[in-house]
Amino acid sequence: MKKTILLFLFFTNIAWANWPHENISQAVFSKSVDDRQPVEIITEADDSLGKIYFFTNLRNLVGDKIMHRWIYKDKVKAEISFKIKGNRWRVWSSKNIWHTWTGLWTVEVLDQNDKILLVKTINFEKSAL
Repeated sequence: MKKTILLFLFFTNIAWANWPHENISQAVFSKSVDDRQPVEIITEADDSLGKIYFFTNLRNLVGDKIMHRWIYKDKVKAEISFKIKGNRWRVWSSKNIWHTWTGLWTVEVLDQNDKILLVKTINFEKSAL
């Protein structure tokens, strides 16, 4: 019995270690979202894309609110709030990005008390064409 409990705790800790936050099992940029799943996860983008998505898979925050805050050159470009209605809740936001808005973009995931839970950054470059 002790071994079973220890193994459970060990594997639970390994699984959570791969999560970007204890309540966020996935947080990624993508080219689109289909059927509540990110499509073509990206780590960088160029101005040929035009629109990027930020997807988060949330756990155990039912009843809370979270926000995606899009930031470019220290200016908030968008804030999108979500009410969490289940123990596992997937949300995403998107941003149309002008071809001149190259450089680093940051998305902050904030809780209902404006505490930052997670920060992700993507580099938006000029296309080679």
